[in-house]
Amino acid sequence: MCTFITIRGFRNIATSSILTLFSVGHVAIAQTTAMPKLAVILNSGEASVSLIDMPSRQVIKTIPVGKEPHHLMMTPDEKTLLIANAAGNDVVLMNPSTGELTGRIPNIIDPYQIGYSPNHKWFVANGNRLDRVDIYAANGADLKLAKTVKLAKTPSHIAFTADSKTAFITLQDSSELAAIDLETQSVLWVMPTGKVPAGLWMTPGDQYLLVGITGDDYVQVIDWKTRKEVKRIPTGKGAHNFRPLGDKKHVFVSNRIASSISLINMQTLEKVGDITGLPAGPDDMEITPDGKTLWVTLRFAKKVGVIDIPSMKLMTVIPVGKSPHGVFFYPRASWE
Repeated sequence: MCTFITIRGFRNIATSSILTLFSVGHVAIAQTTAMPKLAVILNSGEASVSLIDMPSRQVIKTIPVGKEPHHLMMTPDEKTLLIANAAGNDVVLMNPSTGELTGRIPNIIDPYQIGYSPNHKWFVANGNRLDRVDIYAANGADLKLAKTVKLAKTPSHIAFTADSKTAFITLQDSSELAAIDLETQSVLWVMPTGKVPAGLWMTPGDQYLLVGITGDDYVQVIDWKTRKEVKRIPTGKGAHNFRPLGDKKHVFVSNRIASSISLINMQTLEKVGDITGLPAGPDDMEITPDGKTLWVTLRFAKKVGVIDIPSMKLMTVIPVGKSPHGVFFYPRASWE
């Protein structure tokens, strides 16, 4: 199986233009020769996790973890993987290298999307089902609830300012973006966005917020300091979630309805490429530490896709459980 990239109107698989586009990025992100062995896939529709042996690209084990595991996050010490069970109201602890379950944090209510602030002081859990955002004082996996912030409707994804002062939350069903002051746990402002905003990504220097507009076909660029839309970058229907390439210049966005992944230049705010022809529902993404391989969950197809980044070919798909959402392995390419 293969897929194609479109750059500036030309369709090709392995042109010198594509290789040039990524050559500088690969120098920047190939920081280690160590490669991950185990991929963790959250099957949100089956209350389980699939463990994939990455060299053979085979599922070696499926583990029950709890109801509706959607998103995951590594603890700041990079020793424990947190798996958030939205309907199970808890967070499961996993050894990211072996896949062994090592514990559980109870009474984390409706944790759909989770994230640590850059200074690791705060842990934010978006309650997608209950229209709430819970903010915890964090010491690794030791979490103490500071405040519950009610928001409407359907808090989805999270982004932070580099100074850890502000958290931004997309509100899917009210088509809004909220900003929360983390020190006071109070809402600073709420502004309208396009239809069904989901994924969030902050461009370098905290200049702009990129918002995946899942109810339409574009990424909305917002100057969060003035609360104004700067631009709309057409990508594909169901623009949803982000994963930076790791070169501090490019970011991928998955288009769930179009079954494609677009590449955006964060400096020019232009789309520079499209990976098309993917199985249905590309969603969360992860990149190997050498910067050469992109893994993506294919939520509607019950599969995981493995894409060669330099050639932009879909190399293989791996069957997993129902509605695969989060994907994780370690080590991985930089998230900057």
